[in-house]
Amino acid sequence: MSVYAALFSGVSGLQAYSSALGIISDNITNVNTVGYKEAVSRFSTLVTETSSTDTYSPGGVKAAPETLISRQGLLQASNSQTDLGLDGAGFFVVRNAPTAQSTDGEILFTRAGNFAPDELGFLKNTAGHFLMGWPVDSNGDIPTNLGDVGALQPIATSNLTGTAEATTDVRIRANLQSSQALNPAIGTYTGTAAGVSIANGSIAPDFERTVQVFDAQGGAHTLKLGAIKVAPNEWAMEVYADPPSDVTAASGLLAQGTLAFNTDGSLKLTGGAPVTSASLTSPINITWTNGATASDITFNLGSDGDVDGFTQFDSVSALISSNVNGAVFGNVTGVNIGKDGGVTALFDNGLTRTVFKLPVATFLNPDGLNRRQGNAYGISDQSGNFSLVEAGTGGGGTIAPSTLEASTVDLANEFTNLITVQRAFSASTRIITTADEMLDELNRLRR
Repeated sequence: MSVYAALFSGVSGLQAYSSALGIISDNITNVNTVGYKEAVSRFSTLVTETSSTDTYSPGGVKAAPETLISRQGLLQASNSQTDLGLDGAGFFVVRNAPTAQSTDGEILFTRAGNFAPDELGFLKNTAGHFLMGWPVDSNGDIPTNLGDVGALQPIATSNLTGTAEATTDVRIRANLQSSQALNPAIGTYTGTAAGVSIANGSIAPDFERTVQVFDAQGGAHTLKLGAIKVAPNEWAMEVYADPPSDVTAASGLLAQGTLAFNTDGSLKLTGGAPVTSASLTSPINITWTNGATASDITFNLGSDGDVDGFTQFDSVSALISSNVNGAVFGNVTGVNIGKDGGVTALFDNGLTRTVFKLPVATFLNPDGLNRRQGNAYGISDQSGNFSLVEAGTGGGGTIAPSTLEASTVDLANEFTNLITVQRAFSASTRIITTADEMLDELNRLRR
């Protein structure tokens, strides 16, 4: 009977609008929650009638919740350097674990970027989720297996205090004057007298410059590059320590060979003789006398046929620039996070070091993610699998440091929805009471 069906239709309305009220209440109470994504109720009809067009059987309504996770919230400035927002698609990768060292926690995804260091220096948000990132090596490189969650580590900088990084690479830009006269001691240097070198002081260099390098213990050492012109487009070069007692090599001499140039003044590494010696461009093994681990240092003198390193032009011989990696790091005084996701530790001796890089997780259907405790999300069948990309690439958004993403809740809209849902709930109760009165009238027919 349609009266009974109308009764159940009214009950379905009470259930649907009760669910909608719960969603609206969550939205309103989370209006100030960082990174919160508005949820809405999607109503659809319940149809119980058959293919007959002569009768009508009411079915009612059902409500399905939908979280608008892909909607971008307003980015608001913050005073904390570790507060992070995402400008564009994607999520921060976090681990829900009791401690940062725990590997049992679940990998989750969030837009709530209100991270702060805990008592051990690990970055976590107010929900207790630890921020994950790729560790960066001394060359600034991240793991090649970007899609492997196992390559991610909890981000902390406190364990860098007092550490040192040995020098492995020295990049030199310098010019040797092409009109430099041939050194008068060429014959002596090229082998007519044994034991002659720039390093031991038996011959004066036409060009000499110093660079400072670091051993594995953080000790600073001075290395010198000395050169004499031995022929057109050809120089003899040595690399040696100052003082020589810093290394075990005799007279401090670490490497020697030929530095050759093309006729256009660019560096010559290949082709017919003379060419730059491999002994100058290959890693130089240095044994320090202070007990530090031996170092392998590569001197990058430039590219073949290019002018990005050593050149030979008719201007004064000069060191243009030198770039040496490695350093001794002091105490961490702060953390800086860039738009590319690079996490840089700031030290009290003025040095900086990029130690982590934040990945951005993207999904084909972010609105299909499962909601989890602490304003985070987990993978579901509807969301599809995730991809880990660098910020600003592969469809991922850029990192916005010192910024927080506001809730996407529109309070005025929620209050409007609250009124309409309340009215619809009241109307559903009227359906029930009316159907009840009609059934009561039917019962009276027996009297």
